[in-house]
Amino acid sequence: MKVVFTCGGTGGHINPALAVAKLLRERRPDAQILFVGADDGMETDLVPREGFRIETVTISNYLRSLTPAALWHNVRALVIIRRALRRADQIIREFQPDVILGTGGYASFPMLRQGTKRGIPTALHEANAVPGLATKMVCDKVDRILVSFADSKSEYKNAERVIPVGMPVREEFVFTKRADARKALGLDEKTPLIVSAWGSLGAREMNKKIAQFMKLECEEDRYRHIHATGSFGWRWMPEYVKEQGVDLAAHPLVTMQEYIYNMPTVMAAADLIISRAGASTLNEIAAAGTPCIIVPSPNVTNNHQEKNARILEQRGAAVVLRESECDGERLYREAKALLEDGEKRAKMRTALRELAVIDSAERIYQIITELAKSR
Repeated sequence: MKVVFTCGGTGGHINPALAVAKLLRERRPDAQILFVGADDGMETDLVPREGFRIETVTISNYLRSLTPAALWHNVRALVIIRRALRRADQIIREFQPDVILGTGGYASFPMLRQGTKRGIPTALHEANAVPGLATKMVCDKVDRILVSFADSKSEYKNAERVIPVGMPVREEFVFTKRADARKALGLDEKTPLIVSAWGSLGAREMNKKIAQFMKLECEEDRYRHIHATGSFGWRWMPEYVKEQGVDLAAHPLVTMQEYIYNMPTVMAAADLIISRAGASTLNEIAAAGTPCIIVPSPNVTNNHQEKNARILEQRGAAVVLRESECDGERLYREAKALLEDGEKRAKMRTALRELAVIDSAERIYQIITELAKSR
């Protein structure tokens, strides 16, 4: 069995493919696995680390603006895409895959497009509540459309080919127990833990609001708070917090760091997480069952983060605030209200776990195996 996984751009596209590829390698040690991504994407680092071979294509995004610069960019992008399609043909001829699974990003388009043209069974996984551009360009041609949220079926014309499968997440998010996690972090049961993060890069405006949040909580010293600034935020936020009159050295319950590397443990221990609404993040929160305040990024295509978040909100699984609606004071007020309402948090944990699909990788594995047999 020969399988191509094609993805790129962000961890939210790459990690689901890696989760399914690891399961395939475990179940079918004789399977031949090839990843195809963008030659300048983070997949060129993440995929080899997991022991998989990767080939690359040169790809370009598409700008929706009608400015002269955007139009010129899109003309160049068309030339690049044609070359990427020829490169995809070459990879298909050489590898001869039995099935192709795309998990998002512009880098997935060439392989899915050329695979469908050559009669190779294809499936795509869309992490977000609404389809991205790469998904829209191929969803009418692929054999299966796999979605994270059951509510997303209405976004596609061919509903009979749409299968809700959830989003693969690391097993630690599902199985780490709260008591074990709090013990590992040296926490007692009395002090509530707040965790906040805005993604691997961080978000400047939201980091500023968290600085206000920190100032308010340091006045009360009631909560343990771990904030991840992201790589960009780490350059300026420690100094910015000091400028706001916050001396974290005098308030050891409140800390910041660039990344949270042990997020499954931290999330399991947390009483509240405050974050963005990327599909991968929301599925990790659901798997952990951690009550949450979600502030969707307004700077994403088709406002997909807010649409992701509203699905959780409709089920009673999250409090959702628009970035324009909140400052540090509003965030702190909402956090305190949740932390003081144990009954609401218990209901949120239940709602989150009902939304979580803990066997997502298994479901996708079964689908691509069946597709490979159909060739």
